Amino acid sequence: MLPEKLTAEAKKRIAPYRCEGFLDGENPTSPELFFIGEAPGETEIYKGDPFGGRAGKQFLQYIQYLGFSLEEVYVTRTIKSRPYTVKEKNGERRKYNRTPSKKEILAHAPLLDYEISSADPAVLLPMGKTPYWRLLGRSPAMSETAGHMMRSPIRQYSEESDGYVWSEKEYSIFPLYHPAASLYNRSLDQTIYAHLDKLGKAIASGTF
Repeated sequence: MLPEKLTAEAKKRIAPYRCEGFLDGENPTSPELFFIGEAPGETEIYKGDPFGGRAGKQFLQYIQYLGFSLEEVYVTRTIKSRPYTVKEKNGERRKYNRTPSKKEILAHAPLLDYEISSADPAVLLPMGKTPYWRLLGRSPAMSETAGHMMRSPIRQYSEESDGYVWSEKEYSIFPLYHPAASLYNRSLDQTIYAHLDKLGKAIASGTF
């Protein structure tokens, strides 16, 4: 669990934005794998089940394919609240999930920094463009980055500038497609599992 003071500050920082709820959870200490998703969605926030949606179930299949249990890996997101937009459909106004803005990601940046520092994982696995941008400040096509191991500093929150600075430490980073990607494009399945095979070999050989 996150420190109460840090959580309270993060909730205050994100309060001006159209976000709701807060999803925290128990994670292992010193994990090999540290997965970073985008943001919780409606199912996660309202039902309190971080893997209840279709993408969550797909993610669990990936974990099992790698030979891990959920309890053995660290799973977090760029922000812990649900970003939403309001649309009218059939005369009814309702909330829909959306991608978090850069300001919203910055509001919760100290939380992710704390988690990475505390967990000190062997490898960071940003799933999709949003967590990749959060760590590395770039937004390339996932087809260019997914499945390739790299060593790099990552961006960390600076209270002094209310922005990002580069970490002194370099991390092993293995970007992956977001689990939802294959739900919308089934042709990606073969590519994603090829990336998981490559990750599995790196884990087995310790080549981080």
